[in-house]
Amino acid sequence: MIKKILIIGPFSPPITGVSICNDKILDKIPKDYDFKVDYINTTVNSFSEKVGAFSVVKFIKQFVNYIYLYKIVKVEVVYLTIGQTFFGVLKYAPFIYVAKLLNKRVIIHIHGNYLKTQYELLSGFKKKIFYRILKKVDKGIVLSEKLKQNLTPFLSTQKIYVLPNYVENYLLENTKEIITSKYKDQLRIVYLSNLMTEKGIFDLLKALEILQEQKVKFSAKIAGNVDDKIKGEILSRISNIKNCSYEGVVRGEKKKNLLCEANVFVFPTFYKMEGQPISLLEAMATGNIILTTNHAGISDVFSEQNGLFIRKNSPEDIVSKLKIVSDNLVKFEPVMSNNFNYIKTNFTEKIFLQSLIKIVDA
Repeated sequence: MIKKILIIGPFSPPITGVSICNDKILDKIPKDYDFKVDYINTTVNSFSEKVGAFSVVKFIKQFVNYIYLYKIVKVEVVYLTIGQTFFGVLKYAPFIYVAKLLNKRVIIHIHGNYLKTQYELLSGFKKKIFYRILKKVDKGIVLSEKLKQNLTPFLSTQKIYVLPNYVENYLLENTKEIITSKYKDQLRIVYLSNLMTEKGIFDLLKALEILQEQKVKFSAKIAGNVDDKIKGEILSRISNIKNCSYEGVVRGEKKKNLLCEANVFVFPTFYKMEGQPISLLEAMATGNIILTTNHAGISDVFSEQNGLFIRKNSPEDIVSKLKIVSDNLVKFEPVMSNNFNYIKTNFTEKIFLQSLIKIVDA
């Protein structure tokens, strides 16, 4: 059985789906599963909409990380949560090549749906480099069945594993009782994710503006990281919507309270690197009706038993679906309970960690 693992990838802050997962693996596996775990943190402590783009700051940070290549000597498995762009893959190449030179097992975990697209967009020398790096790995992990195609150019299907995301334990504790007492007097909307154009934040704000014009009763709370380049516009528009507030970055009990106080979670994403949003699972775990797009790997974990699909880039469709929910909030009560039970059965920390260990040992 494998006992020594090196995790290479981003850790929080900032908070992203990838950093949340890496934080949990680093914290829990040594305590609960008797593994020795070391790590190399590749994150840059800033948030930008241009995920995966080259920058001098990122280059310097990554160059410094190569000092820690010696850590590979002490482990049996190197587990990398690599990026999906050319530079997002290239910066992990030294770790992968050194690990293979030392005969270590290399596992990559892809948290999105852009890797194959990026590969197909490349040409010439860049494409050859991209291919050769990824062909070196022993196993690949994706978030859902639909996302396997991201690794098929580089790995056989037998080497590609599906490992869905999870919900932290505290979000499920004493939550069922809270769900049964959720307010159903009006729409209580929550958006919890990074506030990015491609995650549909401006579509949601436009929809809320339309609801306000149409005098539909609602409250809305918006939380998450935001790029300074668009922060001013977002905060300005929020300030002009009654009963709408920006809550900043939330974690722990503040996040749980935010989700439990809501009854509808709206996530109109069309983000090109989207995989399987943890925030979507967290919103279901806390008994929210879900409105989201049929995008990336979302339909592998979400159907209209959990809420309603909305069209991409369509504030008008968001309005239409929110009005359906508003007119039938009591009728949606079984959806709220179903969402909690669905997550508790399929997407817990324990299931995630046990499944990861099986993949590592397979």
